[in-house]
Amino acid sequence: MAEIHYLTADGLRRLQEELEYLKGPAREELSKRLRFAIQQGDLSENADYIQAKEEQGFLEGRILELTQILNNYVLIEENNNHKDVVNLGAKVTIQEEGFEPETYQVVGPKEADPKKNRISHESPIGKALIGRGVGEVVTAETPTGKITFKILSIE
Repeated sequence: MAEIHYLTADGLRRLQEELEYLKGPAREELSKRLRFAIQQGDLSENADYIQAKEEQGFLEGRILELTQILNNYVLIEENNNHKDVVNLGAKVTIQEEGFEPETYQVVGPKEADPKKNRISHESPIGKALIGRGVGEVVTAETPTGKITFKILSIE
């Protein structure tokens, strides 16, 4: 059975755009580089050819990965009316004692980007948040130890 990938509308759009780029301009550019490298002769010692072939492998692997994701995704409804508990797509403001409040969006693993405050529902903090409500104090077991924080709001 194929793995289900949870995506926001924005994440879906970004992955579709990346796939379109990889199948079009990126493949075309790589194809030109390969043709040029082949025309240089002896392929066994041709660094340009070897590098282009390696890049082709990565490109085709990423195209396959994106195709599999886009064939098995569930769209996360970001505008759900269930703001009483944290679900996928929710924006949650939490506060750890002694720190400023932080707002995160709970997304699927393929869209997680902690630097952009997007955390996976499968991460320790994401797992701790799912199903919890405003005002609850939650503890998450992270690689650096336990973190306890309060849920201030859910959007």
